[in-house]
Amino acid sequence: MGYIAIRADPAAIRMRVLVTDPLAPEAVELLRKAGHEADVKKLTPEDLLKVIHEYDALLVRSETKVTKPVLEAAKRLKVVGRAGVGVDNIDVEAAKARGIRVVNSPAASTNAVAELTLGHMLALARKIPEADKSMHEGKWDKKAFQGFELGGKTLGLIGFGKIGARVTQLAKALDMHVVIYDPYVTAEKALQMGVARVENVMDIAPRADFVSVHVPLTPETKGLVGREFLSRMKKTGYVLNIARGGVVDEAALAEAVTAGTIAGAALDVFENEPLKDSPLHGIPQIHLTPHLGASTEEAQIKAGTQVVEDVLRVFRNEPPQGLVV
Repeated sequence: MGYIAIRADPAAIRMRVLVTDPLAPEAVELLRKAGHEADVKKLTPEDLLKVIHEYDALLVRSETKVTKPVLEAAKRLKVVGRAGVGVDNIDVEAAKARGIRVVNSPAASTNAVAELTLGHMLALARKIPEADKSMHEGKWDKKAFQGFELGGKTLGLIGFGKIGARVTQLAKALDMHVVIYDPYVTAEKALQMGVARVENVMDIAPRADFVSVHVPLTPETKGLVGREFLSRMKKTGYVLNIARGGVVDEAALAEAVTAGTIAGAALDVFENEPLKDSPLHGIPQIHLTPHLGASTEEAQIKAGTQVVEDVLRVFRNEPPQGLVV
């Protein structure tokens, strides 16, 4: 997988960059090729506080918590780079108050997340995990795993950003119908993309065979797919959340599947991660994956190199492409 080669500028000031979460080697090499020092260290929160004053940039994924105390201790820090989409682990307001740029790589995982969404739909429709488990137990129970085709079914998308649009392309290639809810998408844009659009999120529920969530977690979206929404869905409907934990009410979802209110679900993200002692456990109609949305070789390289390119832009006083604040 290639990346942009950047020659070191002999006149450039050598910056120190701290990388505290796993980052693609191509991204770290990009920093070094540009003439900067890159220290890759896994640090405790206490150790991060002790050393952050020595660095001009901090590169993280989702594990490191970039808190207000960390930012206050960062005397030289110019930019925090998040290799990935969400910035839940970064105190963005505290960074803004101190004039520290925050950048991320929002488009890096678009295709990876979209493909995982499609994969979960196929797995639910064809009962692939259940059939696999049965086969490993030495069974040949063909009749138990009759599924259905995605062609002709309706996919309801809550959120229609880059990922929602890519999911639409993949779903339409399988002859699925797509209906969306996104208050920021105009009727004209929906028409251009060949999707139906509803004004109220609840209108998605009774129409969709699959409801897939693609919105960030905000006060407005927390618990958006809850008891009321689930009660309006088809009994044959499925819920997918490959976006952010907390948008789907996990307890309500477990109840709905157990009661037969809906047929099943697939989740890659959870309100509390790692997932422990969850009502979702032990329900075979609910497929679970450990936050794998961006876990492809291609997405990891893109996430790292794209955010490093923006960090380099900040060093050169150029406008970054993935600017958060």
